Amino acid sequence: GLFQLDLSEISNPVLVSSVDGVGTKLMVAEMANRHDTVGADLVNHCINDIIVQGAEPLYFMDYIGIGKLRSPLYEQVLGGLADACRAQGVALLGGETAEMPGMYGNDYDLVGSIVGVVDRDEIITGATVSPGDTLIALPSSGLHTNGYSLARTVIFKTLGLSVDDQPDGWDETIGEALLKPHTCYLDASRAAKAAGVPLKALAHITGGGFYDNIPRVLPEGCGVQVDRGSLPPAPPVFSLIQEGGGISNKEMFRVFNMGSGMIWIVSPDQADAAIAAARSAGHDAVRIGVVDSTCEVTISEAP
Repeated sequence: GLFQLDLSEISNPVLVSSVDGVGTKLMVAEMANRHDTVGADLVNHCINDIIVQGAEPLYFMDYIGIGKLRSPLYEQVLGGLADACRAQGVALLGGETAEMPGMYGNDYDLVGSIVGVVDRDEIITGATVSPGDTLIALPSSGLHTNGYSLARTVIFKTLGLSVDDQPDGWDETIGEALLKPHTCYLDASRAAKAAGVPLKALAHITGGGFYDNIPRVLPEGCGVQVDRGSLPPAPPVFSLIQEGGGISNKEMFRVFNMGSGMIWIVSPDQADAAIAAARSAGHDAVRIGVVDSTCEVTISEAP
């Protein structure tokens, strides 16, 4: 595919790229016979992976590997990809669909790649993060696209539930909760930029949870203190998994996003403005902790 790059407002452009997949969330889609959300999962996940460096997404390409093309699965997947790209103003440039019955059988795989651009002077590296800075969490919609192997084991094998079951107190089924699309935080980043709020670092909380993703954006000599009681309310699917599987707090925060899909790090004097920017874009952001000099991720009440 071809893409004409507009550099009229970028003096020193740097391209930023990422590739990712939906993982075993696709197996839940198969169980529920619903494939209209996984395209948004893929697009939004990839966008989040490049906005952490300050990039504006340009175009997206996908790969679908499947045993045999079938309807309405194929149309639902492609429709989800197209809708998500359109919603975020990203060009869906093209892709590859490979039928390989000997490889995939009745299953399929979904992978995407994205390219964005950022002015070299505006790249977010985390280099200016220092002790005393504020951590701000933007809520997730649920598991997003990580931790599904453990989630499936607990929910469907240990607890013996199905995608059609609706636990007491829930307003949705297991399948609906597990298939909620990955939240995209592009609008929040754009709002912060428009408001002139300097984001020192952004951590997309994916596989590895808090313990693996936050340290990636911290400079040497820095750690974080997270107040669990200040986190955004986590959707009930997390407690279902933890209680049903007898999983420790620490392991939950190592595997899942626990209701916080994106973490911003800002100077204390910019925290109110950053929260206001995120909320103006529809994300109920909250303060959850501070940067310290421990070189560790410490989460209160998480042994």
